[in-house]
Amino acid sequence: QVQLQESGPGLVKPSQTLSLTCTVSGQSITTTYYAWNWIRQPPGKGLEWMGVISYGGSTYYSSSLKSRTSISRDTSKNQFSLQLSSVTPEDTAVYYCAARYAFKVNPSVDEYDYWGQGTQVTVSS
Repeated sequence: QVQLQESGPGLVKPSQTLSLTCTVSGQSITTTYYAWNWIRQPPGKGLEWMGVISYGGSTYYSSSLKSRTSISRDTSKNQFSLQLSSVTPEDTAVYYCAARYAFKVNPSVDEYDYWGQGTQVTVSS
């Protein structure tokens, strides 16, 4: 059974960099064709796809967040990570990691195979 678990600080100050890690169990993140995504949901709003890293390490980002977002991976730990720089209170959200068989930009909600439980990140001084 594939499980994803987000971890990281729950509170980040404005202008700092938000860093989150998704630890995957039950499957290697290098398993062919799987893609590993970050999605967020601000309070009172819908889900927003942020970016993806493929099983081979290729990345793709939302055009609206591209300048501030970086996704990387540590295959030795079976983890992938999100960094979002220059955060503002508008980046306050529940952040999710999710997996999908086959790389796709901005999949719909029902196209993901596995989800983490989500982690609340608040941007505040």
